[in-house]
Amino acid sequence: MNAKTRNTSNTLAESHCQFTLEPDDSQRFAELCGQFNQNLKQIEQRLHVKVRNRGNKFSVSGRADSIKAAREILKRLYRETGKQPPLTPETVHLFLQESAIEYIAAPESSDDVVSLRTRKGLITPRGPNQQNYVKSILQHDINFGIGPAGTGKTYLAVAAAVQALEDEQIRRILLVRPAVEAGEKLGFLPGDLSQKIDPYLRPLYDALYEMLGFERVDKLIEKNVIEVAPLAYMRGRTLNNSFIILDESQNTTSEQMKMFLTRIGFGSTAVITGDVTQVDLPRGTRSGLLSAIDVLKDVDGMGFTWFSSKDVVRHPLVQRIVQAYDVFDQKQEQEQQRRREERKALHEQRQQQAQTEASVPS
Repeated sequence: MNAKTRNTSNTLAESHCQFTLEPDDSQRFAELCGQFNQNLKQIEQRLHVKVRNRGNKFSVSGRADSIKAAREILKRLYRETGKQPPLTPETVHLFLQESAIEYIAAPESSDDVVSLRTRKGLITPRGPNQQNYVKSILQHDINFGIGPAGTGKTYLAVAAAVQALEDEQIRRILLVRPAVEAGEKLGFLPGDLSQKIDPYLRPLYDALYEMLGFERVDKLIEKNVIEVAPLAYMRGRTLNNSFIILDESQNTTSEQMKMFLTRIGFGSTAVITGDVTQVDLPRGTRSGLLSAIDVLKDVDGMGFTWFSSKDVVRHPLVQRIVQAYDVFDQKQEQEQQRRREERKALHEQRQQQAQTEASVPS
């Protein structure tokens, strides 16, 4: 596909760009635009541009940087048309996440892009943060993926584990998650161990089913090649030639995190994922993930990847929800800091007043 581009104005406030997409295929252009032009409308809303087209001739107006991003995303999306599955609004959202304006200005070369192979096809991380996360997993034995929900931390960790298993780099996959809500009542839940903690590991199962298929996953679980375990059951074990994923690690205690990290044996890779803003531990209990960040940040051989709301690859509303909570938390922290300073100033004022009164002769 070739794109011929012509800039008709170059003002700082508003610019206009016309370009042509090739080959000229009416069916592919209908898929690109979406039903009732919903795909084009999504691009317009996210990038604050106006998109018009007649056949394979497109016109985009808006800020220069936004136009550049819109033109690039339309070219990329057009390359995806005609494939299976068809282009959907969800796919458009994912491409928009990958093609954020700040990233378009300095796109990565194809040599730097890494993908993960599974039986269901290639999984390509979207955006610089996801790319760096996967590269870190492939390079380091212990990796931390820290950030809000919907940034692909768990999904990409499972994809890396599946690739390592398929390439026979490891012998088994272990899925570990703290069952905080169940607490000491875990033993009273019906079923065997796997069934007791199944609700807590459901996101990991869903990713495995998508990448390997239901039948193969069930067979691997039966053969103990894929093992599920609550964090408490890891004590005393040494895990060699394994890929271990600790999900929701913000709900571990400092002691549990230390115990988990010291289980890692030869030929093993561990990925620890978590969101430090969603700690469900009892009040006053410090998160093991926060402790690990402080203790291990300067240790060689560790990989740390920080995700933000810009990396969310779920529904666009999820990104805005995360951002709204971030702003709210910052305001709360600022308010608490202001109150602490006021209390401190009042305390110092009272101390000075008491010292003054004590120094005055009766």
